[in-house]
Amino acid sequence: MKKIVLGCIADDFTGATDLANNLVRAGMRVVQTIGVPSGPLGAEVDAVVVALKSRTVPPAQAVAESLAALAWLQAQGAQQIYFKYCSTFDSTARGNIGPVTEALMDALQTNFTIATPAFPDNQRTVFKGYLFVGDVLLSESGMQNHPLTPMADANLVRVLQSQTTRRVGLIAHTVVARGAPAVRERMAQLQAEGVGVAIVDAVSNDDLLRLGPALKGMPLVTAGSGVAIALPANFGITPSDQASRLPVASGLQAVVSGSCSLATNRQVLDFMKQGHPALAIDPLRIASGADVAAEVLAWAKPLLTQGPVLVYSTADSSDVKSVQGRLGVEEAGAMVERTLAAVARGLVQLGVRQLVVAGGETSGACVQALGITQMQIGPQIDPGVPWCHAAIEPPRPALRVLAAPQGGVADLGAARRSSATTGDGGLHLALKSGNFGSDDFFTKAFTMLK
Repeated sequence: MKKIVLGCIADDFTGATDLANNLVRAGMRVVQTIGVPSGPLGAEVDAVVVALKSRTVPPAQAVAESLAALAWLQAQGAQQIYFKYCSTFDSTARGNIGPVTEALMDALQTNFTIATPAFPDNQRTVFKGYLFVGDVLLSESGMQNHPLTPMADANLVRVLQSQTTRRVGLIAHTVVARGAPAVRERMAQLQAEGVGVAIVDAVSNDDLLRLGPALKGMPLVTAGSGVAIALPANFGITPSDQASRLPVASGLQAVVSGSCSLATNRQVLDFMKQGHPALAIDPLRIASGADVAAEVLAWAKPLLTQGPVLVYSTADSSDVKSVQGRLGVEEAGAMVERTLAAVARGLVQLGVRQLVVAGGETSGACVQALGITQMQIGPQIDPGVPWCHAAIEPPRPALRVLAAPQGGVADLGAARRSSATTGDGGLHLALKSGNFGSDDFFTKAFTMLK
């Protein structure tokens, strides 16, 4: 097997596809794995994105899972490691961005790295160390009400410094604007001052493209997905449409949404305004012991042949806090995730082959419930959200993971060839971060596959 050049560790499943999408757009052949594979990869690719569900787990667990992913990526020959987190820098006072970054630095024996969640295509910019969402500070964007990782401070130097023992510094926009040589000079200056991690300003894609060459040869890069547009060129790779080609889509269509972000709330409303059927699930009814997943599937079954359906737990922040107050934050989230995962599995059993999942935690739960271990990354729907493809083997009613060779993982190339020759199309899957996508994202996604 050809060794990979870039090994990526993502702290949630939607973030992983977000990163993979930008790498594919820049010409890299990319596979996303769900969790750390148990053996060598079967396909020849340029980059692998290992998707973890480590954003909101205890820091020690996030560190352990990230180090396991690092060890596997190093065994595949990765020349550079990319730790990917959310473009809204989702974390708490105790981590997990800082602890994971430090652990990876220690393992790679490097004393310096950069950090920037900037993703201008999705209106995430960093200026003077402050993170903006559109025209407002992160702390005024709605993220201050996030149920799991409320972000009340937009100063990234301050946020990251609270999570790490290494000194955190800043590479300001005035430096980035002068190009890679100026960035390298500033990096050397910061290292001489004892700084271990530098927040980097970026307000446009041009800034990211200027930053990219300065990161060549750096053992560890930490960022959102934006910087990914500039890294393939460091390995001599140029954009190509071939990198994003997927099998032809077929089958029924559905959306499962667990995100409570402002963007997803608008997308749910738009979907319903378009006249498509939608059903909200009630966390309190789940807590009462009702088989909500079975009820949802009974509702969906006769409607699926008429077009896409939506199942959602999306709500505004006041409703979410009310439920959390009655059930507890962790228990409320876990119950909803389990139910939506069961719904996703049931929808696939009913013949859904085009599935959109909204929300990072929800996407993680659904993909694990479906038993998916690898995904081919395809074309972009909206910035940060591509269609993906996971091979399945119909006509079995339940999704089955392709058999892996002894001590290894399934041969992705064989899976794609099988899918193409049998005409089943496999499962087309879009994992959408809660904050991403236009208001008409759900309907637009299915139109694009046609």
